[in-house]
Amino acid sequence: MALSVGDKIPSVDLFEMTADGPSSVSSGEYFAGRKIVLFALPGAFTPTCSAQHLPGYVNNAQDIKAKGVDEIACLTVNDVFVVAAWAKDQGVGDKVRMLADPDGAFTRAADMVFDLSARGLGKRSQRYAIVVEDGVITAVNAEGGGGLTISSAESILEIL
Repeated sequence: MALSVGDKIPSVDLFEMTADGPSSVSSGEYFAGRKIVLFALPGAFTPTCSAQHLPGYVNNAQDIKAKGVDEIACLTVNDVFVVAAWAKDQGVGDKVRMLADPDGAFTRAADMVFDLSARGLGKRSQRYAIVVEDGVITAVNAEGGGGLTISSAESILEIL
């Protein structure tokens, strides 16, 4: 079943790039005891993701964190090297924590798979944003199609 308010966040290993190379991040541990906005998108370097979705969170990071959010995280079904290159290209810095879901384990556990095989992209994540407090989902804004509306940074600011 897709992510819903009241669900516990799936516990799987995600990955991020560190100064020492790729490092695993347990989603169960990462979300424990904190308020986090996680937004997921179909892929690094894709048009809407690069032109609007990620930049919206980078540009609004300070305002989102001012609403009591401990951290903003971006999740994408890409390998950690692609995610790191995309973060650098987008000038993310420390405003958004960039998490790779390379084999889609989190995305499958969350039942948020978006099959873009017909467009040459394979199975990716649906576009969505969630608010998670101490490992429990308190808000879900999942897009019904390929557009960017309710999962944008501006939409999340309205519900915080």
